[in-house]
Amino acid sequence: MSFETCILNQIMDIKKIRIITGAGSGIGLHLAQVLQEQGESLLLIDKREELLKKNFRASDQVKIKVGDVSQEAFWEAVIGSVQESSYQISHLINSAGVIRPGFLQDFEISDIDLHLDVNAKGSILGTTLIGRVMKAQGFGHIINISSLAGLAPVSGLSLYTASKFAIRGFSLAVAPELEKWGVHVSVVCPDLVNTPMLDLQLDYPEEAVLTFSGPKKILEPEDISRVLLKLMSNPKRLVCIPEHRGLLAKIAGSWPRVAEIFRKGLEKKGKETIKRLK
Repeated sequence: MSFETCILNQIMDIKKIRIITGAGSGIGLHLAQVLQEQGESLLLIDKREELLKKNFRASDQVKIKVGDVSQEAFWEAVIGSVQESSYQISHLINSAGVIRPGFLQDFEISDIDLHLDVNAKGSILGTTLIGRVMKAQGFGHIINISSLAGLAPVSGLSLYTASKFAIRGFSLAVAPELEKWGVHVSVVCPDLVNTPMLDLQLDYPEEAVLTFSGPKKILEPEDISRVLLKLMSNPKRLVCIPEHRGLLAKIAGSWPRVAEIFRKGLEKKGKETIKRLK
């Protein structure tokens, strides 16, 4: 038996656990429910204890951790609890996210910290600290949820855009560093998804109008979970959902002046969608 085969057998025999942040609602919640049904061992993270306990019961299969992903001490506690239970981390899905629309002249200065702490710093800290654990164990897959707003700038959502650009850039930068150690890093950029974030943006029809400028059929959390499950089996660096909207976002991000030509038409479409959804 070869050395590589021995290592592979050891990896297959170990207890593996998947960590999901933002598991209390939206994409993280749906993905966690699907993986739970499949019998996977999970460590679910959210800052809102009531949402975690509403949807999950702690057990040998499902572990719950309440805390702030923007804090290093919290991630160290997560790693400590995993190691104490003799698991190794097969996947980290950074799904925790916030959005608070606002134009430059209107948003609160505190909103800057809110977006960067949760969306950017939380994912970067998780990727860094869990990535180091995965490097040491010789395998793993980190999936960071960005957005099409992480590809194309969205006026009215400038802080959200900045945070999602940050996590996309960071993910793509560290992916080749970790890949040589057997660790994959993916970044996923979805279009508008029917989550509590959508409901919140309906209260900001001027600021969030471009958010609603896509197809009439809005993505559901199950659409994202389906892609994430495939991604876990076949890792890729960057995935856009849907792909054709991702292509448009890449063009808009590369040539902002060209994108401005289509702004009025997109705003009109966005207003029509908001009116329909309300």
